[in-house]
Amino acid sequence: MEGAVVATEYYGSAETWNYITSDGQIKRRRDDGGGRSVFAVFKSVFLPQGFPESVSEDYLQYQFWDTVQAFSSSLSGTLSTQAALKGVGVGNQEATVAAATVTWLLKDGTGMLGRILFAWLKGSKLDSEAKKWRLFADILNDFAMFMEISAPYFPPFFVVILCIAGIFKSIVGVAGGATRAALTVHQARRDNMADISAKDGSQETLVNLAGLLVSLILVPLVTDNLLLTLGLFFIFTALHLYANYKAVRSVVMETFNEARLSIALQSFLSDKRVLSPPDVNRREPVFLEFGRNVPIRLGVRLEDIAQSLEELDLATHGKHLPYLMSIRKGCVCVCLSPGASVHHEIRAMCQALWLRDEFKTSGAAQDHWKLVHDSQKKMDAVFDDFLKGAEAAGWDVKRTLLDWDEWRVEWKTKSS
Repeated sequence: MEGAVVATEYYGSAETWNYITSDGQIKRRRDDGGGRSVFAVFKSVFLPQGFPESVSEDYLQYQFWDTVQAFSSSLSGTLSTQAALKGVGVGNQEATVAAATVTWLLKDGTGMLGRILFAWLKGSKLDSEAKKWRLFADILNDFAMFMEISAPYFPPFFVVILCIAGIFKSIVGVAGGATRAALTVHQARRDNMADISAKDGSQETLVNLAGLLVSLILVPLVTDNLLLTLGLFFIFTALHLYANYKAVRSVVMETFNEARLSIALQSFLSDKRVLSPPDVNRREPVFLEFGRNVPIRLGVRLEDIAQSLEELDLATHGKHLPYLMSIRKGCVCVCLSPGASVHHEIRAMCQALWLRDEFKTSGAAQDHWKLVHDSQKKMDAVFDDFLKGAEAAGWDVKRTLLDWDEWRVEWKTKSS
């Protein structure tokens, strides 16, 4: 006869087991009385251990849309690869192996150079603007595949078009991989980045396998049929872009970058309330913007702040914080001291955002140093309350995704 439950154990939130006394023995029995379901097996194979507690709340929604975009991208890739192979001479008896090999090597070589150049120029931006660059990468990938599909119909320019497409795809590889790593850090709630990355790879492999099976049906249908190829490509591309947009929109980052901090600060200045991370992320722009705002340069050299003793005195006037700020050549520049903390970085960025808005409103006629001093007074009045409100709203203020350069300066004031 079975007795009382003497212990209960849990495997995350997925399984519950009871230990029950029976004739002096202890027996282990599953609480629901069932066995291991197909869903449980699928979950253990394709989802991180400890799901859903071990990942962020937006994980499942993001992965769903990421799966949709990966499937549609796989099908588009089949169409573009077929076109590229046709262009290098596959199926053409007059084409030579050497010519096809040289074309492919040129394509790969230019792509490698593009990868190095892009990583050098934009690598530091990919953490702070992960959503924007993730979406940009997928848009560029679709454009590159369209170029590959079109290339065989422009024989004199085939190699050039293929090389340009290769450069674009190499940029996609850098931006997509780096931003995926940044999102993995966000999703990992138990420092389980490796597990999440591995399971993401398993999910992508499964999707690519499904795409491969569908491609086996598509290829005979689209061969030598440009109209059908383009029609299917645009359908898959539309699905791909929509899924990517929904994917990046579903991500809720709890750390401040420039855009999220700007939205939160503007809300606080208008109604004294700091918006929660979900509210701010819904308003955050996910498309790259070029030249629409006064640039803010963080971590600049001292010469970008002051180029004379008079300007240095103005920059350090009444300064009790480890950063300096000025407006130079239409940019808001911020110079940081080595002793600055994360809270100082957030305050400096808040001040720069307020200063940028005032500069845009007043224009070049206003005394820039007066604006800088006014911005400091504004932060003295509101920043402490803003920071407390941000913590209460659920923001992580122990780290940021602000795009600081590495310059740090120690300066002396007249009083020192």
